Amino acid sequence: MDLHLVHLYPDLLNLYGDRGNLVALRERAQRRGISVRVTQVRLIDPLPPDADLFLLGGGEDRQQVLVAQALHRWGEALRSAVARGAVVLAVCGGYQLLGHLYRAADGRELAGLGLLDVVTEHPGHGARRLVGNVVATCTLPEVGSLVGFENHGGRTRLGAQARPLARVRVGYGNNGEDGTEGAWAGTVFGTYLHGPVLPKNPRFADFLLALALRPRYGPVSLEPLDDRWEQAAHVAAAARAGVRLG
Repeated sequence: MDLHLVHLYPDLLNLYGDRGNLVALRERAQRRGISVRVTQVRLIDPLPPDADLFLLGGGEDRQQVLVAQALHRWGEALRSAVARGAVVLAVCGGYQLLGHLYRAADGRELAGLGLLDVVTEHPGHGARRLVGNVVATCTLPEVGSLVGFENHGGRTRLGAQARPLARVRVGYGNNGEDGTEGAWAGTVFGTYLHGPVLPKNPRFADFLLALALRPRYGPVSLEPLDDRWEQAAHVAAAARAGVRLG
């Protein structure tokens, strides 16, 4: 099998090591004998037509404005890729841009792609940021618990067509009020979890890999890997948040 990973705007959206999500997916695929091709897309680059999995990281408002313009330029290509089964994982600022709207602290509005039925609004300058370690229970039964680190001012609320990616045990999640973290619909996933999220959550990484391979290869059963170090990092991250995992 082979896999085409596309990293969108890594020079602009890479807060808290989000590029590590690409490394984790590539390594976990290659350790199973899956050939991996990586394409890094910059602002002026078109989206490749044969991508299996897109990664979009987090950034500040200035970077988000630039990326929003590029995403709208190539938005139809991304929508077409999702329609044929390509997977998208977006973190923090990237997650916000996949929704319908992001309203920044200064009141400026950025139209999103609408791939997720969510809206994000910043309460304004001086509002408390939602910062800290997170432990959450993923709504995908194959994944279990999720751990990571959040730092965002925007408050995201889900519409009827989006499901929460997780339910928060410790941390703020989407908005600090409703207990949800992230969102997903079909093959599109958004989260506020930095860290980066996938190296410390190997079951989530494998879920995304199997989902990305499915359109071309059908249901895929990935052979288990020796995840002792990844699991140790997962447990340690939860412990820093005050949660003891079995």
